[in-house]
Amino acid sequence: MNSFSTVIRTASHEQHTEAETSTFMSDLLGGRLGVDAYARYTEQLWFVYEALEAGTGRLAGDPVAGPFVRPELFRLAALERDLAHLRGADWRAGLSALPATRAYADRVRECAEQWPGGYVAHHYTRYLGDLSGGQIIRDRAERTWGFERKGDGVRFYVFEEIANPAAFKRGYRELLDTVRADDLERQRIVAECRRAFALNTAVFHALAEEFPLSA
Repeated sequence: MNSFSTVIRTASHEQHTEAETSTFMSDLLGGRLGVDAYARYTEQLWFVYEALEAGTGRLAGDPVAGPFVRPELFRLAALERDLAHLRGADWRAGLSALPATRAYADRVRECAEQWPGGYVAHHYTRYLGDLSGGQIIRDRAERTWGFERKGDGVRFYVFEEIANPAAFKRGYRELLDTVRADDLERQRIVAECRRAFALNTAVFHALAEEFPLSA
């Protein structure tokens, strides 16, 4: 009998690979796109994390979602520092969400407000992904665009309050294994994880259209 965290990881593995190998991401990490594309991607992340973190005060006491609300994970302040570095002090004035980003953020907010189990699905797909694959993006971004190591421009990827990411991820998976949900609810959470990956991949596709490589 597989643990719930294993079931979630296996169920989303295929889509995870698809998201990671999207043309936009591979072009970005391959240094084929300019820093403007990186900044635009960072802007899209702001909308998703704003939706993830706006309701955390209310969710902190929830029996299902509450244990996952960990301030050391919060990314919004780091994203805002990165955007100020990338776009200048008035970055908010030019901030705009792609329709795919809007759909993603709306779904996250809907779960945060109405369905704690669904919120856990989005929480898992984002934060655990950032702790893992995000480190590759940070390294590439530093080398490609000359950001200071773990400094402004890549702070989103730096979890200063998590000294041991491997141990943190182990603890997180233990939380998933003991999440207060019956079998049916767990199946719904797994389905929402798949949906989260699909929403994320749609954002990559939209960015690829906005930043096509000149043939």
